[in-house]
Amino acid sequence: MKNTNKATMIGLVAILLWSSIVGLIRSVSELLGPTGGAAMMYSVASVFLLLSVGWVRLSEFPRRYLVWGSILFVTYELCLSLSIGYANTAQQAIEVGMVNYLWPTFTIVAAILFNGQKTNVLIVPGFLLSVAGICWVLGGEQGFDLAGMLHNVRDNPLSYGLAFAGALIWAAYCTVTARIAAGKNGVTLFFILVSISLWGKYLLGGGGHMAFTGEAIVYLLLAAAAMGFGYGAWNVGILHGNVTVLAGASYFIPVLSAALSTLLLRAPLSIAFWQGSAMVCGGAILCWVATRARRTSGKPVID
Repeated sequence: MKNTNKATMIGLVAILLWSSIVGLIRSVSELLGPTGGAAMMYSVASVFLLLSVGWVRLSEFPRRYLVWGSILFVTYELCLSLSIGYANTAQQAIEVGMVNYLWPTFTIVAAILFNGQKTNVLIVPGFLLSVAGICWVLGGEQGFDLAGMLHNVRDNPLSYGLAFAGALIWAAYCTVTARIAAGKNGVTLFFILVSISLWGKYLLGGGGHMAFTGEAIVYLLLAAAAMGFGYGAWNVGILHGNVTVLAGASYFIPVLSAALSTLLLRAPLSIAFWQGSAMVCGGAILCWVATRARRTSGKPVID
């Protein structure tokens, strides 16, 4: 097998690992608590990243990337982990995770607005389809139902709000770092900063007992591996694999995530949820096609 094909396969493994994150974060949160569990996950994931990706000296990073990358990455990961951890039920955690998966669409729109990404008219139906898909998911078993959607959001505005904010923040991270990273990858440093932030919140918030049962340790290691090795595998795929294949495959993460989450959490999902998930994927793919149609060179927007 050619090195390019191997790297592409490694990148596809990253997509599978990322798709399991929602279910694994929720499982750890149920066993070790939303904040304590997240702090442990990012701490162990930081160790995995140090072993797989390695460490880069701070002096090698562009200063702007170091500052803005740290702020945006840390804020996003806090939003992601806590939105899932604070969900009232397993099903709500999956819904919250789906709201977070608006980030591919938001990233493309941000690249068009701020990075001069070329596009065509498909961007409009793509964006609208993604947003409609989230409304469909939040509407419950009835599909698009404004009253049902508002009821769901009011049941836990913190989780849904954090997930939506996270989608916007990750879009900003992708857009900003694409211009200022200068080819550097600060993911190991960023994960360490996330773990420090979570431990600070855990200690200042009164902490709480964490019971490290065998089940908790297994889920903790799986979640940390999915996070840490996922980023490491993606880096290999993007640098040495087929970027077009990987970018296209990444837009199917919402559906893969929902499928793995319902298996991990044993939370049955309605037909309307799957319809909404497909709409989110379809909208993101339309947005991607809209940018690919006018591109003449370079890498896909989300890399």
